[in-house]
Amino acid sequence: MVLLYALKVVFVDLERLWDDGIASRYCQLRIQSSVQLTPGSPIDKFLVDCKAKTPDERAKILETTPHFSSIHSEAANSGQTAVPTDLNTDLHFTCFVQAPSPLGPRLIELDGRRSGPVDRGACAELLSSVAAWAFLLLGAATSIANIVLLVLTRRHVALVQSYVLEVLALIAAAVLTYFNHWRTRTSSSALLLLWPFYIAGLVVWARTTIENSFSALKVVLILKGVVAGLAAISFALECLGPEFTEEDRPAPLEKGHVESPLLTANIFSTWSFGWMSSLLKKGATTFITEGDLPSLLPSDESINLGKKLQISMKNHKSLWVSLFVSYGGPYMYAGFLKLVQDLLAFLQPQLLRWLLSYISTYQSARLAGLSDSGPSKLEGFAIAVLMFVASIAQTVILHQYFQTCFETGMRVRAGLVTAVYQKALVLSHDGRGDSSSVNLMSVDATRMQDLCTYGLIAISGPFQITLAFISLYGILGWPAFVGVAIMIFSIPLNTLIARALKRMQEKQMKNRDQRTRLMTELLSNIKSIKLYAWENAFIRKVLAVRNDQELRMLRKIGIATSLNGSLWSGIPLLVAFSSFATAALTSDTPLTSDRIFPAISLFMLLQFPLAMISQVTSNIIEAMVSVKRLSDFFKADELQADARQLVTKTKKLMKGDEVLSITNGEFYWSKSGAAPTLEDVNVTVKKGELVGILGRVGAGKSSLVSAIIGEMTRTEGEVRLSGCISYAPQTPWIMSASVRDNIVFSHEYDEAFYNLVLDACALRPDLELMPEGDMTEVGEKGITLSGGQRARVSLARAVYARADLVILDDVLAAVDSHVARHVFDNVIGPNGLLATKARILVTHSISFIKQFDQIVYLRRGLILESGSYENLINNEQSELYKLVRGHGSHSASGVSTPFTGGASSTPSSETAVNSSELTEERLEGVTEKLQLQRKKSFTKAVLSNTPPIRGTQSDGITKEHSEHGRVKNDVYLKYIEATSKFGSIAFVITTLLVQLASLAANNTLRSWGEHNRESGDNTGLGHYLMGYGLFSLGSVFMGALSSIILWVFCSIRSSKHLHDSMLHGVLRAPMSFFEQTPTGRIVNLFSRDVYVVDSILARVIQNVIRTTCTAGVIVWVIGYSFPLFLVSVPFLSWFYVRVMIYYLSTSRELKRLDAVSRSPIFAWFAESLNGISVIRAFNQQSVFTTNISRRVDRNQICYLPSISVNRWLAIRLELVGATIIFVAAVLAISALITTGVDAGLVGFVLSYALGATGALNWLVRSLSEVEQNIVSVERILHYTDLEPEAPAEIADAVPEDWPRKGEVEFRNYSTRYRPELDLVLKDISFTVQHKEKIGICGRTGSGKSSLLLSLFRIIEPASGTIFIDGVDITKIGLFDLRSAISIVPQSPDMFEGSIRENIDPTGAYQDAEIWVALEHSHLKQFVESLPEGLDALVREGGSSLSAGQRQLLCFARALLRKVSQMMYVLDEATSAVDLETDHAIQAIIRGPQFKDVTMFTIAHRLNTILESDRVLVLGAGQILEFDSPKNLLAASSSSFYSLVNEAGLL
Repeated sequence: MVLLYALKVVFVDLERLWDDGIASRYCQLRIQSSVQLTPGSPIDKFLVDCKAKTPDERAKILETTPHFSSIHSEAANSGQTAVPTDLNTDLHFTCFVQAPSPLGPRLIELDGRRSGPVDRGACAELLSSVAAWAFLLLGAATSIANIVLLVLTRRHVALVQSYVLEVLALIAAAVLTYFNHWRTRTSSSALLLLWPFYIAGLVVWARTTIENSFSALKVVLILKGVVAGLAAISFALECLGPEFTEEDRPAPLEKGHVESPLLTANIFSTWSFGWMSSLLKKGATTFITEGDLPSLLPSDESINLGKKLQISMKNHKSLWVSLFVSYGGPYMYAGFLKLVQDLLAFLQPQLLRWLLSYISTYQSARLAGLSDSGPSKLEGFAIAVLMFVASIAQTVILHQYFQTCFETGMRVRAGLVTAVYQKALVLSHDGRGDSSSVNLMSVDATRMQDLCTYGLIAISGPFQITLAFISLYGILGWPAFVGVAIMIFSIPLNTLIARALKRMQEKQMKNRDQRTRLMTELLSNIKSIKLYAWENAFIRKVLAVRNDQELRMLRKIGIATSLNGSLWSGIPLLVAFSSFATAALTSDTPLTSDRIFPAISLFMLLQFPLAMISQVTSNIIEAMVSVKRLSDFFKADELQADARQLVTKTKKLMKGDEVLSITNGEFYWSKSGAAPTLEDVNVTVKKGELVGILGRVGAGKSSLVSAIIGEMTRTEGEVRLSGCISYAPQTPWIMSASVRDNIVFSHEYDEAFYNLVLDACALRPDLELMPEGDMTEVGEKGITLSGGQRARVSLARAVYARADLVILDDVLAAVDSHVARHVFDNVIGPNGLLATKARILVTHSISFIKQFDQIVYLRRGLILESGSYENLINNEQSELYKLVRGHGSHSASGVSTPFTGGASSTPSSETAVNSSELTEERLEGVTEKLQLQRKKSFTKAVLSNTPPIRGTQSDGITKEHSEHGRVKNDVYLKYIEATSKFGSIAFVITTLLVQLASLAANNTLRSWGEHNRESGDNTGLGHYLMGYGLFSLGSVFMGALSSIILWVFCSIRSSKHLHDSMLHGVLRAPMSFFEQTPTGRIVNLFSRDVYVVDSILARVIQNVIRTTCTAGVIVWVIGYSFPLFLVSVPFLSWFYVRVMIYYLSTSRELKRLDAVSRSPIFAWFAESLNGISVIRAFNQQSVFTTNISRRVDRNQICYLPSISVNRWLAIRLELVGATIIFVAAVLAISALITTGVDAGLVGFVLSYALGATGALNWLVRSLSEVEQNIVSVERILHYTDLEPEAPAEIADAVPEDWPRKGEVEFRNYSTRYRPELDLVLKDISFTVQHKEKIGICGRTGSGKSSLLLSLFRIIEPASGTIFIDGVDITKIGLFDLRSAISIVPQSPDMFEGSIRENIDPTGAYQDAEIWVALEHSHLKQFVESLPEGLDALVREGGSSLSAGQRQLLCFARALLRKVSQMMYVLDEATSAVDLETDHAIQAIIRGPQFKDVTMFTIAHRLNTILESDRVLVLGAGQILEFDSPKNLLAASSSSFYSLVNEAGLL
């Protein structure tokens, strides 16, 4: 009756309940329990109003309410959802809105046909939940019926309380189901574990009941069966979980968000990694992309991980402790799992011993004819089942341990990368030490990640060793402790090797840092290196570090590691030998198979921790080195926190209010500096004031700006700043992003003001000619923009920020005079957009000084004079008076400057032809449009929201190369070719001999065990031990030999070949490659990918060959002993191959995505360091930290599935391995029962079968690791095959002493930067005679720099050619051409090293010649003032020198090369120096030293080319005029005349 009533309630009344709207109310209650509705909101009001309404009335309300209908229209139009087509739309209206919930925004459906808000799919969830309740209620009812039946019939049962507990358990399960389905998104782990154990318990109970009292409890048994069936159904429903359809899941939180399956995965899916199956299924049919990968859990996002580490580092001094406190919780849980897994691993030899003992006893009873009184036949199969179950449990626990370790490693790396980046943003000048930040991020953080993977072996290893010796003591007795003594004696040896390895690793890291810095510097200055033809010199510098230091140390580390590994693999064999020998000599009990092979299994288990100790020791040593480096970095000196006093005012700043005040300021770049860089500085800047900073080269102008920004150390005085700063540096810093992103600079986009800024900065004509307007990607360092365009974009950024204090460091220098005037009038001047702001302008120009409210003149770090223009110009003793008097009128001729680090061979690839239209006439219209906006105070820019992780980060102009599908065989063949074929063959042969020697040793023990069993004692001891010892010794010796062959003759050779080939390939690539490829991407190859080839690839290849041989030996042993097993080999092989293909199709793509997504991290890091002063000035450290966190998260999104997919594979393969053990055991027991078999053979086979699980898993895992890591070789090979420039040298192409005169002829010359772009020079034809001095001018983008680059063949002709002294330059080698012409480029690139090395990197000149060059370039006095003289160090990028000093140093290079060259090219050679130095340099150029030299000069300062023999005027890539300055100026209609007139020189 109870059962029938339950069925009636659940199934019969459900339809009525639904029709009455109860089911809908269930949905409503369910949603209202998780969605907080705002009181009085439209949704809340709708619910109140609809309580007493019919469905049709509710639909009408929704349909006629504008709020809901508009929301629905917007939702439908945006693609969020649509009205369901299966509903009657005449009487139905549905509205979808976003509502908050504890699980994030949910898409809520307001349904007029139902009574309230219904979560889409909630009714499906309701049905599953109701069904689960129904079956549980039925189960409880059935269990109650059982109790009633037992009470009424008075039947005796063993434990009546169990029936009551069963009812309570079923009711509790129903309650748990309710709360679990309504409150969580995943199945209940408690229920999922309850039902299998419950059903298993019922099965055991049923077996006992059937055997003992079936007839008495027949009805009870049937009812129990019903309960078991209902439990099974409830279990199946619970496995589906609360969300078993797509509609059940919430809407994505952001565009591109793919929810992590872990949020809804149940415990079985987590254990088996079944949550990865959908991704693998997709990967088997199509190529996986980033969009297919699940997002990170919020707790795993790097911004949160970084915060954890930062807090811990504040509370703890030790980085080790900080890392443990931040991420150690799950890691300790992983340690617990590992210890449990170790216990299960050592349970297997005990089960094997039990099985062998059973076989021996059964065989003896069988031979004695006592089969009936002997052991049960089922006992052997029960032991086999136990071995199988133990193996499965061990597998599940092991891989949960591995997953937790890998996830912890991922967190450690993400936290460290974020922390390193944050630290780099606050490092002081002194704090930038020797450690390469790129290596700290790529290598050291990765080493800490690797330590997390296997670091727990340091705890697990000793635990396993202890378990092994306890077990060995139980088998062999006291002789087992002979092995303990051997191990104790080996510890000091290991300590010595560890110390030696640590010293080697520390040295190796320094070598790697040095090479990485060299490569970074080389790539940053690649244009100068090509122009000077210095490729070979820098290749020699890199290879000297790589081959003479790094590879030599790698060879030592390889040999030491090989010997260390062989030592630890040999110790278990020595322990086994000594233990068996001692046991045989001291014990009367014979060493039979049931003692030998469990002991051998234990020794084999012992081999793993001992062998891993070598690797873990190496990992720990590397980690210790990395932690020390990281700790030193985190302790490095930071910017002075109180360098400035920031005044936060609640009221708005008014005109005349003080914005900046420096009182008696004294500033140092270095705390250890002997003398201050700036002293006794007193400067005040008020709102609305324009302050000019003037001074000669090295006077301290840029240092003063740095002091205001807060980058210098203040020792005396006070700096007060009210409000915020925007800053445009002398060297424009342009990000690899769109033009708009560079200008807006993480602020919210204000279209109206943005357009004003474009017009004021004269950028609109440039943008109109770009392919995608202001959304055009400009590449790293703004490589596709000209110098003037970069300067104006940098200026626009400073203007757009609308800061209280705007600092402009010589921003007008790279533009034409009329553009400079437009920008000054409309931006900087008293009527510009910044008129209401406080402005500081650093300049060498005297063009606009009349309009400065205040002028500050610096000399040698002191403010020589300051005041208004009128006061200073009226004082004849003032420096300003002397400057103006000495250099004539206030013309714009002094406007120009260089730009370091960002110069491109493409001074405007897309706009070079037509941007000359930026004329005065065009700018006048813009000026008129801006009239109404002058003197208006604009509100400050507001920082925009954080961008999403996916789809927002630029990969540069070109996307990084990435292959698809399996790695091509050609990659493997080229890698083998890079190694030694003889060495590779020798390595494979010696590895195979290792396994054969080990097999022979174990077979010797088998024979000895059977001999002892038959004889009953340990006779023949010497013979068998000698054989076992020799074979074991041979195995160890061959293992050491194979490792040394691999490292010394294979790995290092391949590393050298691949690195050197890539280096030559990259340096021989044309400039267009570097313009389109971010430096960080290339550095990543030379850092991370070279590290993989150096240190990882050889190890994983060694694992593959070794495990292949091991697996082959295992299959051969089992097949030889039990031929029936060979029947399963083809099926097993087919299964392994299919799984490999299925797995690798996804795994390799994930590895590629991981590699490709890693490069943007380094690119962003390098880019940020280049613009660190701008980031600090704008106070955007947190914004940039968030951005790199997003890039790290993007990489982690690719990395996490790549490790999870390995676990997915391992679980399935080890299941097969466990099946092999089970099959081998069952076959052995079957053979024992049917035909008889000796225990020695079974022990021999099963000891190898036990190793099958690990061997096959390691085989597939190693194969996958090889394919994953061979991707690094694939990427390197891609860069070795880059399309090169023309040959560097062509034999007999040029006559001796060429060029003798320097005559140049352009003959119908046209060129373009890349094949897909328009011509930048069109049909150029002109001739330059010997000794002639040619001035080249033209408006921005007219083709001036393109013409000079053509001379050096940086760009190749599209048609026509160039002749120098009658030789066609397209027919000669690039080295011959470029070494014959000397250039002073616009970008004064410097290299880390001494001043001598910067002037003469090739070492071709004597010190006396260098001093002469320095004297002529006006640097001798400066260099003599340095304590080290010519050996004084120049910091990376020349950061220890001012821009003017860097340019003069480049001029000294040209002077040094003058002796052997007849052609000179000057590209804005003195644009960053003061007017006095410029005049002195111009005097040298026009003097007798350069009398016989042909010279080309580009200048924005037109006065520098007025004395040229002829002037070449370019426009739109064509020659407009070519004549003497006198003739051109005589014609008022000439273009040159208009240019000179605009410059105010007439």
